[in-house]
Amino acid sequence: MTVKPHPDFMKAGKVAGKVLSFIEGEVKPGVTILKICKLAEEKIMEFGASGIAFPCNVSINNEAAHYTSPHADTKVFPNKGLVKIDIGAHVNGYISDTAITVDLDGSYEKFISAAKDALEAAIETVRPEVRLGEVGQSIERTIKKQGLKPIHQLSGHQLKPWILHAGKNVPNVGMKISSAMNLGETYAIEPFATNGNGTIKSGQYSFIFSNNMQNKKKLDRDSLRVRNAARQMFKTLPWAGRWLHGKITGVDVDVAIKALQRSGVIHGYPVLYEGKDGMVSQFEHSVFVGPEGAIVSTRRDNEL
Repeated sequence: MTVKPHPDFMKAGKVAGKVLSFIEGEVKPGVTILKICKLAEEKIMEFGASGIAFPCNVSINNEAAHYTSPHADTKVFPNKGLVKIDIGAHVNGYISDTAITVDLDGSYEKFISAAKDALEAAIETVRPEVRLGEVGQSIERTIKKQGLKPIHQLSGHQLKPWILHAGKNVPNVGMKISSAMNLGETYAIEPFATNGNGTIKSGQYSFIFSNNMQNKKKLDRDSLRVRNAARQMFKTLPWAGRWLHGKITGVDVDVAIKALQRSGVIHGYPVLYEGKDGMVSQFEHSVFVGPEGAIVSTRRDNEL
């Protein structure tokens, strides 16, 4: 019997790829990040997903990951620079995770080709029993050819139904690790290229959260209402604070979110910056480990 990807995994990938192709043309200087976040999330549903796997990440220049617009965000795209758009869709819990980088004025071509070529090199490496360190080595080698560095503190990750980061990681550098990709598993592979030092530092703000479903701490009435709403609406998947605005009457959602974070009821994902504030590019695809190699679910029509 041939081992094939689940149809819902492939559908989630097709949806996310289609959304990224659409969004790419909307990213322009002066446009608000909030507009792009909302548009991407609307299109995920419009194009046939069951749900959004995580908030649309829009990370600019030295921001590597985890920026999504807070409620009433007024931040706009600059005239030049690198914009990473990272989105996720799910179909009945089967997740796709994919990203592109937009070069706003064409002055960062090297960054685009480094991350994009590294992703293709990694996809070529995928096969049953391949060591994850070997996949990382192909990424590192490709990025270094362009005179840039991979961000070694960020990695790709295994995907499982309803679980975005599910166990094994796909490093962005060569490592002597024994764990391997197995037939039938699914992964998100996401090289990041930088002219910084390849490390990451956390910013002070988090706009993306996930629920700690096991936490049973006593809470004040408002925090309890926000906790219950978040658990009911998002379950185990990451969510944006802005998604709760207007959903719970008579509660200051942002105050409640801070209280929930302090008590460990929810986990915040701080905005991540390159360690030396270098410029960062990223490309990402979701893949199924098939008998002959990678089956990519998130390919876009304008690719390859």
